[in-house]
Amino acid sequence: VLLIAFWFFIMKRMSGKDGGSGGVFSVGKSKAKIFDKDGPIQVTFKDVAGLSEAKTEVEEIVEFLKNPKRYTDLGGKIPKGALLVGPPGTGKTLLAKAVAGEANVPFFSMSGSDFVEMFVGVGASRVRDLFRQAKEKAPCIVFIDEIDAVGRARGKKPNMGANDERENTLNQLLTEMDGFGSNSGVIILAATNRADILDKALLRAGRFDRQIYVDLPDLNDRVAIFNVHLRNIKTDESLDVETLARQTPGFSGADIANVCNEAALIAARHNKSSVQRQDFNDAVDRIIGGLEKRSKITTDEEKRSIAIHEAGHATVSWHLRYASPLIKVTIVPRGKALGAAWYLPEERQITPTEALLDEMCSTLGGRAAEELFLGHISTGAANDLERVTKLAYAMVAYYGMSSKLPNLCYYDSTGQQYGLSKPYSEERAKDIDAEVSRLINEQYERAKQILKQYASGHGELADTLISREVIFTEDVERIFGPRQWKSRTDEIFASQNEPKALPTPPAIPALPDVSEETDNTPKAESTDND
Repeated sequence: VLLIAFWFFIMKRMSGKDGGSGGVFSVGKSKAKIFDKDGPIQVTFKDVAGLSEAKTEVEEIVEFLKNPKRYTDLGGKIPKGALLVGPPGTGKTLLAKAVAGEANVPFFSMSGSDFVEMFVGVGASRVRDLFRQAKEKAPCIVFIDEIDAVGRARGKKPNMGANDERENTLNQLLTEMDGFGSNSGVIILAATNRADILDKALLRAGRFDRQIYVDLPDLNDRVAIFNVHLRNIKTDESLDVETLARQTPGFSGADIANVCNEAALIAARHNKSSVQRQDFNDAVDRIIGGLEKRSKITTDEEKRSIAIHEAGHATVSWHLRYASPLIKVTIVPRGKALGAAWYLPEERQITPTEALLDEMCSTLGGRAAEELFLGHISTGAANDLERVTKLAYAMVAYYGMSSKLPNLCYYDSTGQQYGLSKPYSEERAKDIDAEVSRLINEQYERAKQILKQYASGHGELADTLISREVIFTEDVERIFGPRQWKSRTDEIFASQNEPKALPTPPAIPALPDVSEETDNTPKAESTDND
């Protein structure tokens, strides 16, 4: 009796999470959640800011399901699948939620890890059951989040254990998506941030007809995303959303949501009635640099060394054309850093060689200032040296920007890498190392020359840092004068905010006088929108 009771207890526990009354036999059933138009998800495309191109692609899929006759009358077919690819936090799952909220068809949602189980054959069984339910409710949409958990490329040498089970699951998924059976009316949506490791058979047309790249938001998209997340936050008139968007380059939609939430928490911590501009600045600093650690004990000698180092970065970057404009410098410890400098990177699509060299030079400005004005170097430049070395190797081995080794790239964009052997000889490796050392040494000497030229201003900047601990753009401009080069981001906003002239009505052409000779030579017209 005890053995039988224990057996029934185990069977009940095994079937509890699989939601079936069939005991252990329900373990092969699909775990997909079904959403319809009256379900809990009420996200629409209006809630998705930015992502205009990706949104257009997904909206078209919803339009296919709402009005298929419009496309089938011309001989077109509904796409079988769309793969959302992009970095984490850019809104791939949010787009899928918007599809579920907009489409008036059943929406199946599950994760790629839901197919993987400790039992043999369960993954393939769940794939079959998922597509059986989808065919019964067609037309419908099936969304598989993090599909790389089950869609990883199959190896040439099959291994024992879980890898075999995962490959069997993938084989069943490939067959169900485009095999002998028909899946008319079933559209597959999938999302991943690791498309490079997916199996090629899974990515082919007929399974995923479209690959929609969801990139990090640009300047205008970040303004739109901030406006969405600021709907429910009480702000005052001091907040400038455009300036806030400029201070957050490289932030994803999830990062921007975190900034807004952190700013509200900081304002509430200080018992404010509304969230102010300074709260958002503190939130950005908190996310990028970490918490301030004013309790960390630093000696006067260390404090001066940090101030000279950070003032070296600020001085060199201020006098370089392509260096990122300075926002703020602090010697208050944050996170693991003893000092930090905030810059506003330019959002370029193509980066010239001069910009990379200027970035390298400004990064080496801290170490160069230590050597010049302290007479010794320290471990404080470890992070700077790491970044410079990686950048120099990228310029030589990836971008072909070396005068000795031009037009060569040893980067494998397929993600398969080159295996254990390098794609170049030992002699070429020595040449690469020599070119990297040459680039770094040249920019280091260049940084020292700039610091020697502006030594008095650097000293005043370091003294200001020691006394006030934080300096801003206005302080650097007061010491060195206004920067010679305007930021490209400033130019973008200036071009967007300048008043647009109303078009002049076309003049009524006069009838040509045939009695006079006409000059048909084209004239150059001056335009204001150069």
